[in-house]
Amino acid sequence: MSGSPSPDPERPYIGGQAVIEGVMMRGPRSFVVSVRRPDGQIAIREQAWNVFFPGLRFLRWPLFRGAVVLAESLHNGYSALSFSAEHGLPPEDAGAKRHPGPAATLTFLLQALVASADAPTPAPPGAPTPKKKDPGADAMLAFATIFGVLFFIGLPHALTWLVGKALGPGFDSTSVWFHLIDGVFRLGILVGYLALISRTKDAKRLFEYHGAEHKAIWTYETKQALTVENARPFTTWHPRCGTSFLLIVVGVAVLMHVALLPLLPRLHPNDLVNQLLMVFVKVPMAFPIAGLAFELQRLSARERCPAIITWLTRPGFWLQGITTQPPDDGQQEIALLSLDRALAREQGRARAPEGVTVYGDFAKAVA
Repeated sequence: MSGSPSPDPERPYIGGQAVIEGVMMRGPRSFVVSVRRPDGQIAIREQAWNVFFPGLRFLRWPLFRGAVVLAESLHNGYSALSFSAEHGLPPEDAGAKRHPGPAATLTFLLQALVASADAPTPAPPGAPTPKKKDPGADAMLAFATIFGVLFFIGLPHALTWLVGKALGPGFDSTSVWFHLIDGVFRLGILVGYLALISRTKDAKRLFEYHGAEHKAIWTYETKQALTVENARPFTTWHPRCGTSFLLIVVGVAVLMHVALLPLLPRLHPNDLVNQLLMVFVKVPMAFPIAGLAFELQRLSARERCPAIITWLTRPGFWLQGITTQPPDDGQQEIALLSLDRALAREQGRARAPEGVTVYGDFAKAVA
């Protein structure tokens, strides 16, 4: 299916994210995580969407909101990932709580970027502020964030620096070509990483749940009953999927780096120190880059989007060939459950109180 249905103001805007053996669906004010446990039971957690800095209205303005939504998606999404690891993985010990490992968490960071680009309009001031997480979750998320910065910002810069050392003194951080080559390395690392992990069993399952999430959203947006039968025929690709956001971020980063960084003088006479300082300059630039990329992705999902924007974002649409896979009916059930519960909360008819509920099977969860 091509195109995207026209938004209906009377129907809540719902976005989603795949987690371990499950799917998280969110609306402007709430989010729901459904996970298939190893014993076949289904664990569902329903709660309010935690909003950062709810009193600062300017953070919800265009260009500002992208970075804030990303931060909220990381915070809320990681709690969903931890919940899915606790219930979706076989426990090492009875009742033991588990956190996903570094590899799963790094993959989650990319999923959070995807989810943030597909996020509903942020909740208004007065929404709940973030709840405190346990130290283990905070430490793992911080580690994965630092590793992600080193992997997707530091590594391509280092590779470009090595190319510059081979080509000669004219090819350094003051050269436009330096930042163009840096962008090529960054794009190659991103696509290569996704292609590599897609061959692993765990990532394949994650991408199948990503496909189930898209099929569920298609079913909702075309105003059909939320059943497996109705969801099954839809494509796993969706024009509003934030996978294209990943490539938009890279493209915006290249343009901003090419336009601005060559204007900076050398920051230190020592070449190695100068390159390290340039990496530190790039890190805070990620926030305005995310803000601009967020607005471009939103624009590209509109029916009357300018043709040039559609053309520029088309490669990101193709990238869904890696990040989404056809789900089985059991995975589709989980996505539909999350969507149904999220819709019920947004419409003021919650099916269960906030917290975790465990059901024996899909039929009992629906009933």
